[in-house]
Amino acid sequence: MDLGLKGLKALVTGASRGLGYSTAEALAAEGCRVVINGREQIKITSAAEKLRLATGGEVFGLAGDVTDPAVPAALVSESARLLGGLDLLVTNAGGPPPGKFEAIDDAVWQRAVELSFLSHVRLVRAALPYLRQSPAASVLAVTSYSAKQPIPNLILSNSVRLATIGLIKSLALELGGEGIRFNSILPAWTETERVVELMISRAKMNQTSLEVEIARQAKESSLGRMGRPDEFAKASVFLLSPAASYLTGVMLPVDGGMVKGTL
Repeated sequence: MDLGLKGLKALVTGASRGLGYSTAEALAAEGCRVVINGREQIKITSAAEKLRLATGGEVFGLAGDVTDPAVPAALVSESARLLGGLDLLVTNAGGPPPGKFEAIDDAVWQRAVELSFLSHVRLVRAALPYLRQSPAASVLAVTSYSAKQPIPNLILSNSVRLATIGLIKSLALELGGEGIRFNSILPAWTETERVVELMISRAKMNQTSLEVEIARQAKESSLGRMGRPDEFAKASVFLLSPAASYLTGVMLPVDGGMVKGTL
């Protein structure tokens, strides 16, 4: 199937590693011109170079912390300058830290809101003038299956990501008449660096080991394993693409059957 992505211009945030990196790689392999973003200049420059070598595509790296209120607008503006416009936006950021409710103070809650909600708000707001000029405008927000099925010891993610789900669904309704599609994608446990970090935290809490916690979590999937980043990326790229032109407001779990509910 031709996804219709060749030549489209994409910005992917949180893409120096993990799910964002894999999504950017898949977009570049499909012929998109891509800007990737991460907090650290050295890491994002290295990631962009790796993507160029792996895909033969045109990939730029821009550093900036999307929790800084000034960064999203500057990032979108520079991306549009480099690419000559913007068609696709992937709003992605690392998740908030683990922890129990009573151990988390207001400052940590506020940082989680900046990271997992307001970064999406600001990126979309900045991108809208460019997306309105695109014949294939599409936004994909990376959230978590915790929005459908709360995860133990992740109360920040369980709570704040629901706001992003509501935002994206509302934008799909509000701006669909302008031809801009908005979808969210809800990954479950996937073999990334962040998941290893969370499993280490869980192992310390449970006084077990990393290997034990990974095996326990994998059993929650009906497939008996965690997902791979490339599996997530393929679903993401389809939702972004013109091939999915009648899909908007979708909240897609990529979870290997970990969500047990029917809705």
